[in-house]
Amino acid sequence: MEGAGETYTITDLSRAFGVTARTLRFYEAEGLLHPVRRGRTRLYSRADRARLAWVLRGRAVGFSLAEIRELLDLYAPGEARRPQLEAALAKTVERLAALRAQRDAIDATVTELEQFAATLRSRLEGDA
Repeated sequence: MEGAGETYTITDLSRAFGVTARTLRFYEAEGLLHPVRRGRTRLYSRADRARLAWVLRGRAVGFSLAEIRELLDLYAPGEARRPQLEAALAKTVERLAALRAQRDAIDATVTELEQFAATLRSRLEGDA
């Protein structure tokens, strides 16, 4: 549960974000989260919670862990956060362009397959 200094257990974050404890430990091993330890218990800070939100959003839109790490490393509070936001925008625009190109390639392949299927159907009907 949330406690003094707004800390979260691995269970709290797992439930809040719908991820497994194993996922959180993986992100910790990758240096993306930095919980403190009390015995065997990991305690995550508000900053870890915010970082996890960034990680999951970045993964959902196809950013690599290296790209996410780069963006997280740029974080600074207040106006100093501008470089992080600019970098995130640049990566987002780049990702959008890549996805649009992939969609165009998929659309072209679908069209080609539809034409091929129509040709095959026509030949089958002609042989009947």
